[in-house]
Amino acid sequence: MIALLIGAGVALLVALIGTPLFIRFLVAKSYGQFIRDDGPTSHHTKRGTPTMGGTVVVAAVLVSYFVTHLIMWLMNPRSPGPSASGLLLLFLMVGMGFVGFLDDFIKISNKRSLGLNARAKLILQAAIGIIFAILVLQFPNEDGLRPASTQISLVRDIPWLDLAFAGSVVGAILFIIWSNLIITAATNGVNLTDGLDGLAAGASIMVFGAYTIMGIWQNNQACGSPREAGSGCYQVRDPMDLALLAAILSAALVGFLWWNTSPAKIFMGDTGSLAIGGAVAGFAILSRTELLLAFIGGLFVLITLSVIIQVGFFRLSGGKRVFKMAPLQHHFELKGWAEVTVVVRFWILAGLFVAAGLGIFYAEWVVLL
Repeated sequence: MIALLIGAGVALLVALIGTPLFIRFLVAKSYGQFIRDDGPTSHHTKRGTPTMGGTVVVAAVLVSYFVTHLIMWLMNPRSPGPSASGLLLLFLMVGMGFVGFLDDFIKISNKRSLGLNARAKLILQAAIGIIFAILVLQFPNEDGLRPASTQISLVRDIPWLDLAFAGSVVGAILFIIWSNLIITAATNGVNLTDGLDGLAAGASIMVFGAYTIMGIWQNNQACGSPREAGSGCYQVRDPMDLALLAAILSAALVGFLWWNTSPAKIFMGDTGSLAIGGAVAGFAILSRTELLLAFIGGLFVLITLSVIIQVGFFRLSGGKRVFKMAPLQHHFELKGWAEVTVVVRFWILAGLFVAAGLGIFYAEWVVLL
């Protein structure tokens, strides 16, 4: 628990202090956001606002994670260092953030609202996702636990939903496909949610807060630990290190949100939204709570569904629309809701989804007692 407090504290300070410094750098370089012409007209006033703020979040997470482990080692040389699960989650987060950085940099360099073309973006994301999926099936600990398994999970692995049913090679391929579906869904969900000042950051703080709580609980109830509750114990490789990273991410986003809240002084850009989406997917896979992500990240799911419904109905109906505009948050803007009203109400929805996810997580453990 001391590590969580240190990590969160360092991340908060780095983000709070680093963000305004990064804003000054971006302003000096004239690196500002370009706004879609087909978006709400109220957004045109945001043109030129510094973007790529997700760079600070990623940097704050990296600095805080390694500084925390260094401090813990200095306090106790026998304390565990960075774990395989923690390093793999950082790989996925930084990798997706790098793709987003390239996208943002092309936008500001070419002074347009379009960055990487869809094919290049998809290839880069798929490459990172495939490498991540291969690596998480490696690195067994002394108990034989690996960062992930081929079993699909809800609150824990589901034995009868094992993707390796057809053999190890086929199972590994199916797992790579499954993992990349989760990664694609999470990154796109957060990316679509980003668009109003503070919306994605605030919602993500709650999601990572949930993973902090679940990581602590999984560590306390780990199979083989003195406090395990029989069949209710958890087989997760590095739950406390995952909890540390979740706490760090929440704190880093709190520091960023101070500057990102309406009216935003900086946008996270695709650098931030793709990095956050990658981290969300990584937590779901590494904490063995893949299907539970649909509840914990319910706001991301809802906003993604609004885009799918809009595009699908538009094509099937020959040009008609269900919403005034998609993603869903812009629909309510065009209905006359103030941006701050939309953000706060969507934060409330995000909190309700997170509460439902945590409720399912705890209820399953109670049932198994």
